[in-house]
Amino acid sequence: MLPDLWSSLPNDAQDAGVLAMLLLPGVLIAVWNLHGIAPGALTRSMLRRYLPVNLVFTGLVTLSVALGVGLIAQERGLRQGSARAADRFDLIVTAPGSEVTAMLTAVYLQPNDMPLLGGAQYAEIAQAEGVDFAAPLAFGDSWQGHPVVGTTAEFITHLAGGNMTGRMFAAHEEAVVGALVPLGIGDAAVPGHGMADLADAEEAAHNHHDLRYRVTGKLPATGSPWDRAILVPVETVWELHGLANGHTAETAQQIGGPFAPEAFPGTPAVLVKPEQLFQAYALRTQFSRGDMMAFFPGAVLSRLHGLAGDVRQAMSLLTLVSQILVAVAILAGLILITRLFARNLAVLRALGAAPRFLLAVIWSYAATLLTLGTVLGLGLGIGAAAVLSRILTARTSVHISAAPGWAELHLAAAFLSLSLICALLPGLLAMLRPPLTDLRG
Repeated sequence: MLPDLWSSLPNDAQDAGVLAMLLLPGVLIAVWNLHGIAPGALTRSMLRRYLPVNLVFTGLVTLSVALGVGLIAQERGLRQGSARAADRFDLIVTAPGSEVTAMLTAVYLQPNDMPLLGGAQYAEIAQAEGVDFAAPLAFGDSWQGHPVVGTTAEFITHLAGGNMTGRMFAAHEEAVVGALVPLGIGDAAVPGHGMADLADAEEAAHNHHDLRYRVTGKLPATGSPWDRAILVPVETVWELHGLANGHTAETAQQIGGPFAPEAFPGTPAVLVKPEQLFQAYALRTQFSRGDMMAFFPGAVLSRLHGLAGDVRQAMSLLTLVSQILVAVAILAGLILITRLFARNLAVLRALGAAPRFLLAVIWSYAATLLTLGTVLGLGLGIGAAAVLSRILTARTSVHISAAPGWAELHLAAAFLSLSLICALLPGLLAMLRPPLTDLRG
């Protein structure tokens, strides 16, 4: 009955229930320990009197929790960001080689040397049953560090999702730019060889092509490296490098397919958009053979995420061990601190204070430090992950968002409850210690 009820709850309700169960031990201890007792005045006095020591212990708790929270939040942000960046890439076909290298080049625009698919291979891909469109991707040039990619209008329309500002390129000298390219509609850009951002004017002029692209459209933000790309007709990229432009003499000025196999100079990657999702699997099988390699970027990412997950588990284990060590250190420190005011506690015992009152004072003192450190650590971990996410986003152009999630709350709650249970030990030791021993000391 209960398992069925639990499984019927929404995910957020289940996560909230787990959080409540993790916090429950600490709440029960607080209710049992403080019921009918008011240790607040003594607790505040202890916090003020030993402020430097209290700050050190609170800082240790903060750093320990922040490490675990930041690790979980950052790993999730990287995983989700990289997956979003590959959403528009259904099936990639390249020459045989490394799927990871091909994915980094075709999806994340990382420069790599890749063998080319020929005209006959491209024609076979484009004309295969179940293919909506097959877009060649040609790399190699850049403008001020922004990659220039030759492709077709179908790919740009697919990438934009119908939300492009301006219009599609209609001539060899026109371009569509990503959301993060500092060019507006009507601006011009002169592409250069490779991805180098040349500082020397003479060298830059030597490495630039004798061509000026005019921007006609701008893509919406996709959260991917394509936000920094300049997309031009693939024919122009081929022509700039002294190659045929994929068309015969009669159609030399044509933009886009169909391409003539005999005039097709080659392309390192082809994006294939299937007509129906189920057809993608048949197409992958059809083009996975000795002279071609077809793969789903999502499947490659899944394998990489699996490896990253193993690393995260190892790091999480190290984080857990470090948190346990910090908890032990704090516990030992709390025991030492109770020895600092052991004489005061002994006086209270001699005046008739109940042992349970002493337990409540010491536990509430420890609980204050632990709760404050956990809350600060949760905030610090999320904040650090957010800052690191912005840095990684700027460096990779993959939108990474390390928003707080239930996993971080569960980690902090588990750590706090465990620490609150352990915090009973200093009070129990103080209760069992004979007061005469401390009074004589």
